[in-house]
Amino acid sequence: MAAIYKRELRSYFRTFIGWLFLAVTFFLLGIYFTVYNLLSGYPTISYVLQSAVFLFIVTIPILTMRSLAEERKNRTDQLILTAPVSVVQVVLGKYFALITILAIPTVLIGLTPVALMQAGEFQIGISYTSLLGFFLYGCLAMAIGLFISSTTESVVISAVLSLVVLFVGYIMSGLCNILSMGSTSVFSEYLVKVLQVFDLVGRFDDLCSGYLELQSVVYYLTFIVFMLFVTVQSIQKRRYSVSGKGVRLGAYSVSGIVLLGVLLVAANIGLSMLPEKYTSFDVTANKVYTLTEDTKKMLAGVDRDVAIYVLADEGSKDTDLDKTLQQVDSLSKHISVSYISPVSNPKFYYNYTQEQPSDNSLIVVSDTNSTVVDYNDIYVTELDYSTYQSKITGYDGEGQIASAISYVLTDEIPLFYVITGHNELDFEESFLNAITKENVRYEILELYTVDSIPEDAEGIIINAPTTDFSADDVKKVTDFLQKGKNALLVPTWTEESLPNFEKILDYYGVSLVDGMIVEQDRNYYYTQSPYYLIPSVQYDTVTEKINGQHVFAPFAKGLVYDEESEDIHYTPLLKTSESAFSKKDISDVSDYKKAADDEQGPFVISLKAERSADDGKETKAVIVATESLFTGDADAIFPGNNMKLFGSIISDLAEYEQSVSIPAKSYDIGFLSFNAQISLMAGILAVIVLPLGCLITGLVVWLKRRKK
Repeated sequence: MAAIYKRELRSYFRTFIGWLFLAVTFFLLGIYFTVYNLLSGYPTISYVLQSAVFLFIVTIPILTMRSLAEERKNRTDQLILTAPVSVVQVVLGKYFALITILAIPTVLIGLTPVALMQAGEFQIGISYTSLLGFFLYGCLAMAIGLFISSTTESVVISAVLSLVVLFVGYIMSGLCNILSMGSTSVFSEYLVKVLQVFDLVGRFDDLCSGYLELQSVVYYLTFIVFMLFVTVQSIQKRRYSVSGKGVRLGAYSVSGIVLLGVLLVAANIGLSMLPEKYTSFDVTANKVYTLTEDTKKMLAGVDRDVAIYVLADEGSKDTDLDKTLQQVDSLSKHISVSYISPVSNPKFYYNYTQEQPSDNSLIVVSDTNSTVVDYNDIYVTELDYSTYQSKITGYDGEGQIASAISYVLTDEIPLFYVITGHNELDFEESFLNAITKENVRYEILELYTVDSIPEDAEGIIINAPTTDFSADDVKKVTDFLQKGKNALLVPTWTEESLPNFEKILDYYGVSLVDGMIVEQDRNYYYTQSPYYLIPSVQYDTVTEKINGQHVFAPFAKGLVYDEESEDIHYTPLLKTSESAFSKKDISDVSDYKKAADDEQGPFVISLKAERSADDGKETKAVIVATESLFTGDADAIFPGNNMKLFGSIISDLAEYEQSVSIPAKSYDIGFLSFNAQISLMAGILAVIVLPLGCLITGLVVWLKRRKK
């Protein structure tokens, strides 16, 4: 076998064909590498490989067409058929030579993550599982091309047939989706399942999605073994035909092929029946698809039956959402997941909602309650201002499912009023969604429209008013709090004083330090400005989820309170260093010098205050002295932590024993950053130097051999 391997490998590099394959592969990979990684800064090479993999449809048939077809055409195959060498060795020698050629660009592109890691945080796991899929898909394509080459003596027919087979395998996923959506018959369902066996590129996409899928790896390996086996049988049949033993071998070939096919199908089916936790592994850097401990703890406590209905056909289901659902299903015997076809059962949702949900939406049902999780809420989207198109930036499957399960098992859903009418800062949609994920309802309330705040609410939220409350508004708020209700109060800096709003703070014995905090300890502020605070997180039930982590709190004020008060209990939540001071004159935000009358820190910028109310009840407030804490821009600095704090505050004020709010998980771990010179040099090397070098070398080798 070694001799055949060396002979075949030399033949590819002594002709132009091997060098052409490398040149085209390097050129296409280089273009996508430059666009995605060097220019766009994507922290993974999966996009490069997914974009370039279609080239195998053309290049591999050209590479494999001569392997056995030309031997047959030139009658040199007679030497193989009569030689004292096993056909298995012949086939493996030729096949290993082919995959050695494929391994060259695979190894080189596999070295790029080492360099890209120097430019920022990098998705190592996704990159190398994608590379594994790229290589395995190429190996399978070569095995198919080798088999087709063994069936004909025409290299043209071999190339065309290989191209057709690989093209059909490439588009099979789309064909299956069309068939599954266009028909509800049992025949169509089974036809789709059969056709999915020939979806050659779908398994590669699975390996690019953030999972190491053992099913995909085993699929490629078993299919490769099968194609090599039938290639051996194809040659073996002709070999024995030469010896006059064709009939007997024909029977042997068919029975052997069928037996191996059955064994390999059984192996794949057996693997698919194993639980996901043994066959699918999350390889994303921030574990996007792995359930958090909070969710696992919540699911372990579920003691009532919950049914989750997915409005989708099995063939068109969202694979990421399905994996999350399977994890949820496996962690509780009380939870079941079922798929309901919108085509065969279009009115199923009528039992739970009047508005038609999107395909792949979830209907979560308990014995007493139900809720709908629309598919549009599963993924976080943002507007890409470079293209003015929406792009998916995060995955919220776990958070939405956990919240929905908790909701249908909760008998009473608390209500919070968001107070408006004083030029308050509007919450971004993501933070409003965080309220509902805590299974808390919210309603907008303008105080002038009511005589008093309705007692059906558990609490109120006042977010950064910039005009003052009236005396009547203050009375409505304090009367409401005196009934044992709770509040989230977010004061902000304004040019004018707000004496009436300050009376609401004074109800909890809290006032504001004059000025805005400037942090002098480098460990307590973000790079750009000492106004961009990274406060110390003090331990409490409210901050438990971010214990040992950071939040971003720009433009904060200090809070003053009597620590020795016997009537009110205070718990600091966020605190500056002792080096901080409150700068009164902030007309020039670039001036960080402390004036003589500026107050010295440390300062508490967020606290929880608890005091007695009427009828032996207790009222509780969380006061946060920076409105910027609860914004998407601030949350992006330490991704998700500000949102976690906000959700925990709402949960604590709603007086849940345990919060089940899981923040959406971001797909992005940051973009790579290169200087222009490095990008230019690397791009030239990838797109021009390597491909051109292969072409020139191939031409030189070809010309030398022609002269001989």
